Amino acid sequence: MPTWNEINNEIDAIGTPEACDQTRKKYISQLEAKVERNVIAYYSGYLQKRSADGRVHPESAITDLDMNGLMAVVHNLDRSKGLDLVIHTPGGGVEAGRAMVEYLFKMFGRDIRVIVPHMAMSVGTMIACASKEIILGKHSCLGPTDPQVRGHPAMGVLAEVERAIFEIKREPMKQLLYQQVFAKYPPAFILDCERSVEHSRAMVVSWLTTGMFKDEADPQKHAETAVAALMDYEGTAEHSHHFFIDQCLGMGLNVKALEDDQELQEEVLSVHHSFVATFARMSAIKIIQNANGGIWTVGA
Repeated sequence: MPTWNEINNEIDAIGTPEACDQTRKKYISQLEAKVERNVIAYYSGYLQKRSADGRVHPESAITDLDMNGLMAVVHNLDRSKGLDLVIHTPGGGVEAGRAMVEYLFKMFGRDIRVIVPHMAMSVGTMIACASKEIILGKHSCLGPTDPQVRGHPAMGVLAEVERAIFEIKREPMKQLLYQQVFAKYPPAFILDCERSVEHSRAMVVSWLTTGMFKDEADPQKHAETAVAALMDYEGTAEHSHHFFIDQCLGMGLNVKALEDDQELQEEVLSVHHSFVATFARMSAIKIIQNANGGIWTVGA
């Protein structure tokens, strides 16, 4: 497996404007030959493309614009071979993620695996739960599936409402304090948070019940248990909390360790390093690519 530095040297040796594209295609093709399935890589450069105050570019997240990229790279694939989706993302819009999943279902049925070389957070975790199997390395992680509404954590807002009700019942004077807290929210905001949380929960439970857990004795119960862990607001430190492989297995998710197949590990990490090297060199903030040369890029 070439290291990040070795892949950088490989790109330098090619020395053309297309060098990064060619290098990524090479390693995606090698991974595809290994798994004998279609491979699509969905990569965000959000770890590299940050502003001075630490914020990520909004287009580095999952958005409805990504559907154009998926359609471009799915075109002309042999869909009977299934799909391995290699994903690295901070998450993004719940409805954009749902649209991506439903489109991939139409193209590949439920024959979809998700490979996470590093991070698939938030909506990225929801997409992983729509697969039949998730492949994680020892260093890889998923994240909580608590939705964000207008930049605020929906589950945090609802927890704050519950706390306010409890404390006001004990100490009525605290109503004055909480009036100031909730005055910052626009009309129907709390209802929007409730709707978003319940929609996200039901969506992931449905995907797990009809997909990953369909052969369990009680798929619905199995799915609800897993989603409860993924949406455990009190049990996580923040929205970017990392669930590593042991925790994901403990939730009951169908997870395989990348390290169980040394050749697969080398091919996956070579793909990962080729994307990391690309983001370090180019202005691109998101790339979706297949092994056939189909590439869709969002620039900064």
